[in-house]
Amino acid sequence: MHVDTIVRRHGDRVYESYLVRRSVREGKRVRKETVANISRLPAEAIEAVRRVLAGETLLAPEQSFRIERSLPHGHVAAVLGTLRRLGLERIIRRERSRERDLVAAMVCQRLLKPGSKLSATRRLGLTTLGEELAVEEATEAGLLAAMDWLRARQERIEAALARRELEPGGFVLYDLSSSWLEGTRCPLGAFGYSRDGKPGKPQITYGLTCSARGRPVAIEVFGGEIHDDATLPEAAERLKARFGIERVCFVGDRGMVKQAGVETLRSHGFDWITALTAPQVRRLAREGDLQLSLFDETSLAELTSDDFPGERLVVCRNPHVAAERSQTREELLEATERLLAEVKRSVDSPRGHLHRAPAGLIGERVGRVVNRYKVAKHVQLTIEEGRFEYARKQEEIAAEAALDGFYVLRTSLGEDVSAQAVVRAYKQLAAVERAFRAMKAPDLISLRPIHHRLEDRVRAHALLCMLAYAVRLEMEERLAELLFVDDAPLAPADPAAPARRSQRAKAKAGTKRTQAGLAAHGFRDLLDALATLTRNRIRLAGHDLGFNQLAEQTPLQRRAFKLLDVNPSRL
Repeated sequence: MHVDTIVRRHGDRVYESYLVRRSVREGKRVRKETVANISRLPAEAIEAVRRVLAGETLLAPEQSFRIERSLPHGHVAAVLGTLRRLGLERIIRRERSRERDLVAAMVCQRLLKPGSKLSATRRLGLTTLGEELAVEEATEAGLLAAMDWLRARQERIEAALARRELEPGGFVLYDLSSSWLEGTRCPLGAFGYSRDGKPGKPQITYGLTCSARGRPVAIEVFGGEIHDDATLPEAAERLKARFGIERVCFVGDRGMVKQAGVETLRSHGFDWITALTAPQVRRLAREGDLQLSLFDETSLAELTSDDFPGERLVVCRNPHVAAERSQTREELLEATERLLAEVKRSVDSPRGHLHRAPAGLIGERVGRVVNRYKVAKHVQLTIEEGRFEYARKQEEIAAEAALDGFYVLRTSLGEDVSAQAVVRAYKQLAAVERAFRAMKAPDLISLRPIHHRLEDRVRAHALLCMLAYAVRLEMEERLAELLFVDDAPLAPADPAAPARRSQRAKAKAGTKRTQAGLAAHGFRDLLDALATLTRNRIRLAGHDLGFNQLAEQTPLQRRAFKLLDVNPSRL
């Protein structure tokens, strides 16, 4: 038996009938005999009858195949694909090896789900990352051994990054940060100025060298007690001896490049851009080198000073920063005065705890109060036995307020580099600060806290985090359209003026959607959205063979992979 399709035309209309027929032989003739008319059945049912009569065996979907495993894949494809597009695998080692695959897996894992190395061994099998790099069965000892292997190659890796990112005669950004350690046995761990707000924890400090566009090039780990400017000689020596760069302009903040640092850079033949400290700026104004009236009509000017022979001083004034600092200072003073007023009531009132108290006891209480908001220099205190008075130092406040919004840059660069270019180069230090924040973020990279005990493991861990940041930076630049960032920033003509967001960025922030109507995301949320693209292992019923198949991509995922220029089905 079989299904026949009968087509009839009547005018402009076409009629189709579906008949179940069987063939009957009568002598030399074969005639067809209609068994049933199934035209009223749904098209799917008619097709099923046709296939059954043709000898096929029909099975329910759950009987024909089964999904053996489904793993998140989209975020792995995005991160690993970007790492490979950057050529980081070949920078780590030209030929593929087990160690290179393990290092690449650890770099990617810092972005996918950061954690300890033991945690990484568990998580490699929870996504397709382990399969892609063939490291599903990696052990903690294997990852630690790969870190030792990476540490031995650090100089070559950083030299390759320097060749790619740094240009002779260009700008180099450098800054220092710190992160705390867990445990007390690491030789690098020491107590020092904590930038993480963990003064009771031993810490390490690390200097990050970046290119002019903020791309990380090298990271150096120091003991936790070292001061900012003490790390500068090693950074300069690295540029000259290890990277072979004879002439660059070193850009560092005022805490990094002090006079000793200037001498170090000069001895290496490097130029520099840094900023004067607040006392140095006040001295310029006091001695008349800095004429504040010049900035009534301009926000940028150059001057010279005998204190800085052979150098250019570029003075900038940002009125928006001036207004913010004035408001902040007033709020801190008012908060301090409220606390001091409570102390005075306690001294003046017969029922107060400090009534007729000795001057030492009153002073102890006042000291705790006046230092709380760090404005003690602006308050005049009078403390005697049973008496306490306070008042603002109006002249000192006015003198400080006059310099609000001013900052002075010092540079050894010649007149061939404009003052505007000097200011823009110094402002690029914000890129290093962004790098530190990104590397310390608990949900991405998560450099801190550090659990390693051996010095080389700590240094390898910092290098892994730096490489992960390089991948993140590339992804953020390519995915800017989908992120809550300005993908078309406006560069003000005046470098001292604050940056302004483009209309596109304002619209994105207001609607929470891109111009194409897709939902805008934070970087972590976008990775999570990509992770919903799964790779499924499917096996056919009655067969030993199976195949992998990706889930259908959403419009957001398709756009993200197009921006990244990554094919999730073929890495």
